[in-house]
Amino acid sequence: MAASLLSRLAAQPRRFAAALCVGLAVLCSLHVLHPKPPVSRSVWVIAHDLPGGVPLTAHDVRSERLPLGAVPRGALLSRVRVVGRLVAAPMRAGEPVTDVRLLEPSLLAALRQPGLVAVPIRLADGPAAAALTRAGDVVDVLGTTADDSGGDTATPSTQVIASGLTVLAVPARDGGSDDGAGLVVVAATDAQAARLAGAATTTRLSLALLRR
Repeated sequence: MAASLLSRLAAQPRRFAAALCVGLAVLCSLHVLHPKPPVSRSVWVIAHDLPGGVPLTAHDVRSERLPLGAVPRGALLSRVRVVGRLVAAPMRAGEPVTDVRLLEPSLLAALRQPGLVAVPIRLADGPAAAALTRAGDVVDVLGTTADDSGGDTATPSTQVIASGLTVLAVPARDGGSDDGAGLVVVAATDAQAARLAGAATTTRLSLALLRR
């Protein structure tokens, strides 16, 4: 009887160790079946294809969590306000929004003139004029209208719409795409921006490059 009691006492540690091993095995299997989610970050991505030079609206972007390894350098986090900022170049749906894809406030601040806004201009002569223009150039914006006073032959009339504007970006060239062909983004005052917006509906716009 004493021998039987000693045998049961000796078996208890072995049973405890066996139970412990079974428990550890179960925990390990659960970890394999449900691995820890990868580290991710919530960033802005483009909701649909966009041309260059347009201001972002709430419908143009969406917040998306991406694995940390898939987040490009300079990606803008979802907590950063992007609505209203100009797209510097054409972008595709699903493309993360990075700092270099938007016109930064620093572009205007670098001009050291307060009160300027970025204005996209669609040129009538398209990529031919834009190809001669670089960021940093100073230009006059010209508007050409046809004379509708009568007669068989209409005589075009050209006037300066805004003078001495600094070019901020040429989106089609910067983006490597023709989606924004003929588009130029310039820095202008509020008054110049209003004149440009009005002229864009009634005249053919072109640029005259000034000496710097």
